[in-house]
Amino acid sequence: MRWERGDRSNIEDVRGGGGGGLRVGGLGLGGFVLLLVLSWLSGTNLFSLLGTTPSGSGSTGTTGAVGSTPAEERMVDFVDAVTNDAQDTWSQILGGRYRRTRVVLFRDAVQSACGLAQSATGPFYCPGDAKVYLDLGFFQELDERFGAPGDFAQAYVVAHELGHHVQNLLGLNQRAAADRRPGAGSASVALELQADCFAGVWGHAASRGGQLQAGHVQLEAGDAEEALRAAAAIGDDRLQRMATGRVMPDRFTHGTSAQRVEWFRRGMESGDPRSCNPGSATN
Repeated sequence: MRWERGDRSNIEDVRGGGGGGLRVGGLGLGGFVLLLVLSWLSGTNLFSLLGTTPSGSGSTGTTGAVGSTPAEERMVDFVDAVTNDAQDTWSQILGGRYRRTRVVLFRDAVQSACGLAQSATGPFYCPGDAKVYLDLGFFQELDERFGAPGDFAQAYVVAHELGHHVQNLLGLNQRAAADRRPGAGSASVALELQADCFAGVWGHAASRGGQLQAGHVQLEAGDAEEALRAAAAIGDDRLQRMATGRVMPDRFTHGTSAQRVEWFRRGMESGDPRSCNPGSATN
């Protein structure tokens, strides 16, 4: 994957904003993630059984001193370039209906319009403030824990969250807001699969040739396979097997690995958001 550094205008950096650390009774990040998943799957607050709860003060957007490395700063530039390129693509597709947003980079915990979030919840989009939230440490988890390395795998994650921004702008998330049913056939799963498809739409645009400009990206041979591995790695069925050893479709939130791969590929091959029909996404 080729990319050129931009001006970071697509980034809101609050990594130094006092987000706080993960203080969960001595649990490491891996233990925290597992306990969080098991709490969600069982419907029981397992943190309370340990006599502790996740803590960490949120950041409200002020930026303090950032202790970083050259490698992490390069990753910031990468996220900025992917975000800029994807937003340019959606501006071309939607015209005046598209409104640009930013990716908020944080560490450990952050306060958004959707409430306090911990890094272990993964990247997310908040409709309340129309921003994407990302702890760069997730990319290491994507590689080491979920077995999905590569820069386009990382770009897919960003593009998926921006797909939720597109849904928000077009009012496509209203169905999920009205239909709170969980499970494989839910409106929530349909929207997640559509966001995968929207990520593929951007991937299709990024695969075209032409002169590479600042703040943009171009795909190379093998990049699409990285994104497909990432989509497969974070399917509900695979994550549930990793956490509990069994699959519970009634608790699906994002779709199976096969579905996520299918819907990303649909957008990647067509380049047409009209192929990402949320009504048929779970069929």
